[in-house]
Amino acid sequence: MVEQLTFYLFALVAVVAALRVITARNPVHSVLFLVLTFFSMSGIFVLLGAEFLAAILIMVYMGAVAILFLFVVMMLDVDFTQLRKGAINHLPLGIAVGIVILVELAAVAMNLHLSGEVNPALVEQVPNTMAIGKILYTKYLFPFEIASIVLLVALVGAVVLTLRKPRPGLKRQVISEQLARTREQSVEMKKVASGEGA
Repeated sequence: MVEQLTFYLFALVAVVAALRVITARNPVHSVLFLVLTFFSMSGIFVLLGAEFLAAILIMVYMGAVAILFLFVVMMLDVDFTQLRKGAINHLPLGIAVGIVILVELAAVAMNLHLSGEVNPALVEQVPNTMAIGKILYTKYLFPFEIASIVLLVALVGAVVLTLRKPRPGLKRQVISEQLARTREQSVEMKKVASGEGA
């Protein structure tokens, strides 16, 4: 009974936070609600016995991806009022895509329910970390590498976007000039009399 109540609590918080991600007007608030969604989903994973996925969700998504989103949102200085003006034009397409995704998820859920297939890892009593490792690095190695490359490209793209418009008065690091500096250019010796220091 307690486990079911905990599950419903985490599920309710996750659904409400996910809705607030797409309805919040402030993008920083959206990222914070995204962090709350990740935390709630990790709690559900713990209840389902998938501790590895819960830890990955907290460490990778909450600790890295969500914070990266937050930094990008705060540094890009995007005019979100301008973006929202054209959002209503894309609303029918967004609703259609959402319906297609819901139908696909329902089809997958019905297929799993009707087929009655049992996960081999549960039959063999293999720890979920070992089962995920076996599947990830054998059957799904190529998609895993592709996903890594996509994340790397996204990271480089985020850095390029933040540096596309240099602000006036911004000091940039020039490695060649730093390496060419001599001791006389870097250090200035001052003789300070006793009692006259800062």
